[in-house]
Amino acid sequence: MTIADTATATAADWNAEALAEILANDGGRPVLFTNARILTMDPLIGTLTGADLLFVGSLLVGVGPGIITAAADDNAIVVDCTGLTITPAVVDTIALAGGRAHRSEYVATLTPGNATDFAVVPDALAGDVESTVAVVMTSPEQVRALVAAGRPVLWAGADVPSRVTAPEARIPAAEDLTGSPRMGVWIDRNDFLHQELTADGRYDETRGGLPHAYQGRYWIDCDRIDYLDDLGFWAYGEFRGDELHHAGYVMKLG
Repeated sequence: MTIADTATATAADWNAEALAEILANDGGRPVLFTNARILTMDPLIGTLTGADLLFVGSLLVGVGPGIITAAADDNAIVVDCTGLTITPAVVDTIALAGGRAHRSEYVATLTPGNATDFAVVPDALAGDVESTVAVVMTSPEQVRALVAAGRPVLWAGADVPSRVTAPEARIPAAEDLTGSPRMGVWIDRNDFLHQELTADGRYDETRGGLPHAYQGRYWIDCDRIDYLDDLGFWAYGEFRGDELHHAGYVMKLG
C-alpha cells in the first residue's frame, strides 16, 4: 500500500465510531469537535487554534479552548479534529467583503447561540473561509465533515447514510387541503385586502373592492405559505397563531 493509499484509508475511517454515535443520538447528548483551528467569522471571537466546538442538537453552545475538560462529565460525543479546520458552512459574502457594520448583523458565524452549520477540512486546504467553501463545492471527498443543523451530511468524504437531501427543483402539485382550518377568506385589519385560500391550492385576492386583483397558486409548508401568481411573480406569507402575515398586511379569517 502506498503512502497515498494509507492516507485515503485513514481519512475513510476518520472518527467512524463518533459518527455512529452522532447518528444514533436523539439530540440530547452534546457533541464536541475538539482540537481544531476554528474560523468563527465572528469579529469578536476571531480565529481560534487548538479549540473546541460544542453543540447540542441544532444549537451551538460553546466555542474555544478547554471545553474538552468537561466532555466526560457531560457524556459528550467527542470528535478529534487534530490537523483540521472548522469554518461556517453557510457563507456570509457581505461579511467577507467587509459590508457588515455591526457584529449583530453577521448572519453566518460559529457563535454560541447560532445554528450548528459547519464544515471540517484539512488545515492545508483551509487558508480561509473562501478556500474551505471551494473544497466543499469542488472536492467533497476531501471534506472530513459537513454538518447541517447538528446532523452530518458528509463524513470522511462520503455521503452520510440517510442524509437530508435538497428538495427536487420543480413546482409541486397542489395538495388537497379540504378541511384545513387555514382555508377561507383572510381579511386585513383595514378591510382593504381579502385573500381567499381554497382547498385546491388556489388563491384569489380582492384589493380595495377590486375583485381578482391577484390570483394564482399557493403551497403551505408548516407555517410558511408560498404564492405563485398567474402573472409569474412569487411572494410569501407566514401564519402566526390565528394571523396571516403577507407583504405588510396582517390578516385574520373572516
